[in-house]
Amino acid sequence: MLLGTLLVLFLLGGTGPASAHAALRATDPEDGSVLKSAPRDITLTFTESVGLLEDSFRVLDPDGRRLRTGEPEHARGGAETARVTLPAKLAEGTYTVAWRVVSADSHPVSGAFTFSVGKPSLTTATVDTGPTEDPATKSLYNIARYLAYLAVALLIGTATFMAVCRPPDAPVLHRLLKAGWWTLLGATLALLVLRAPYETGEGPLGALSADSVTRTLTGRPGEVLLARLALLLVAALYLLRLARLRKPFGWAGAALAVGLAVTWAAGEHASAGIQVPVAMTSSALHLLATAVWLGGLTALLVTLYRARLTPAAVTRFSRVAFVSVTVLVVTGVYQSWRGLGSWDALTGTTYGRLLTLKLAAVVLLLGAAALSRRWTARLATVGAETAETAETVVEAEAAVREKVPEPVGGPPLPEGPVAAPESSASGSSEPESPEPEPPAPAEAGSGQRSALRRSVLAEVAVGAAVLAVTTLLTSTLPGRAEAEAAAGTPAVVGASVTNVPFDVGTPGGHGKVQITIDPGRVGDNSIEALVYGPDGGVSVVPELRISFTLPAKDIGPVDAELTDKGGYWGNSFLNLPIAGKWEMKVTVRTTEVDQVSETRTVVIR
Repeated sequence: MLLGTLLVLFLLGGTGPASAHAALRATDPEDGSVLKSAPRDITLTFTESVGLLEDSFRVLDPDGRRLRTGEPEHARGGAETARVTLPAKLAEGTYTVAWRVVSADSHPVSGAFTFSVGKPSLTTATVDTGPTEDPATKSLYNIARYLAYLAVALLIGTATFMAVCRPPDAPVLHRLLKAGWWTLLGATLALLVLRAPYETGEGPLGALSADSVTRTLTGRPGEVLLARLALLLVAALYLLRLARLRKPFGWAGAALAVGLAVTWAAGEHASAGIQVPVAMTSSALHLLATAVWLGGLTALLVTLYRARLTPAAVTRFSRVAFVSVTVLVVTGVYQSWRGLGSWDALTGTTYGRLLTLKLAAVVLLLGAAALSRRWTARLATVGAETAETAETVVEAEAAVREKVPEPVGGPPLPEGPVAAPESSASGSSEPESPEPEPPAPAEAGSGQRSALRRSVLAEVAVGAAVLAVTTLLTSTLPGRAEAEAAAGTPAVVGASVTNVPFDVGTPGGHGKVQITIDPGRVGDNSIEALVYGPDGGVSVVPELRISFTLPAKDIGPVDAELTDKGGYWGNSFLNLPIAGKWEMKVTVRTTEVDQVSETRTVVIR
């Protein structure tokens, strides 16, 4: 633990620039800028290389009509840019640019911004940014990714368990291997089919077009999935051959496992950003260690319930699991540093909060693993004592059988076989007393086995939760990328301030509410509201509610969730997801029965 702490302190102290999971760093023209003359093209710069789609740019004129632009392309600066050519003549007014690209780690990112030619428009057209994320496609894609994680862990972990422990009940483990293989095959095919609509933000039926198939098969994410399918076919032939020859898994099986792990490293965060070779190696080792540990635990749990597993076999797997945990800790520290970049990102970003949740789950997992190791040690001790006792009993019985009685004070015994003494009562030979049998291995240490089953079951359950959080992490913008993108975005000066008069129709029941929305842009905003009475001074009211509705998109009402801050009402986390003209409804209650609502329009840039 001390070594892990020192590594975290050392690694998170670094400030090397780079990221994974593309984030927009700059736009040309700048967001919100007013240009004297029309630009010839639009250029976006990202924190990493990006892939372009046919519909990567949608440019709307001041009237809301889409412009005919050139084909999206990379600028001469490199693959981390995206450029599109504009028409020769642009009318005066405000233009809206909606963009969508695919980052080098295979995840699509999108956004929108505005610029003006000559002077800003008095009214800005409602932005139709096109599809952003189809909920059905995104949900199906994430489910397939999670099943793929579970399946590869079950496949590699079960194979490793069979090679290391040589359990007696192989058929049930062969069924686990088949389940893992078929699940991974189905999940990979689903990812391949859903890849195109996932990139473009369309519904699942978007995968049926010929263009979608071509784009998927010629893109890097599609090529990675095709490589995984090819490795799965080779793995199937290898498993069938070993099952027929009844041979254990060898180096060929290890090479296939490494190949499968590399397909994940080549399609996730490790494939972009800083130190790509080191990151991909770390990612592959991290996945292999996870698979050996969690998949092996599943095989161990099934074997403990279905067959007699010797304490020595359990001890061997315990050693393998300890090595896997060590690899997980080392690679996890490196990947955490690479994804976060600073301590602030641990609590200030979604990626950091998910990582904190994963670390908490891993701590629980390590606690269950320590408990399993304790019961494994006790089971091994009982097994050794049982084996020693059984060996002692067998040796003693053998000595009794071999001992020949020597006559004392009598005639010599006749040569040849000695007849058994006859019973004086019946004349039949007296039956020999049965030899005592050593305790059965299944009976010895039964309590330890039951406790081990429970602790392993807990490990498997928590491990499945860890894989679920991992699936979310791989589709979340890392904190390092978020911080770098924020550093490259110019600060916005000013905020939206709106005064809303009110009058409840009672004496002294009128005044105004001054509402400040900062920065008044898409995303998180802070909102503060001051209530002024008839005399112009700050007034205290029992209740103030504000909600936002975007009629053009049928969004809302979004409750601002104001709380009384002692003199003013506010909330630091008001999220307005789309630019446009929002209707702000202000409800002021001056007494227990008197209240009034007023509506104003606010523009969110």
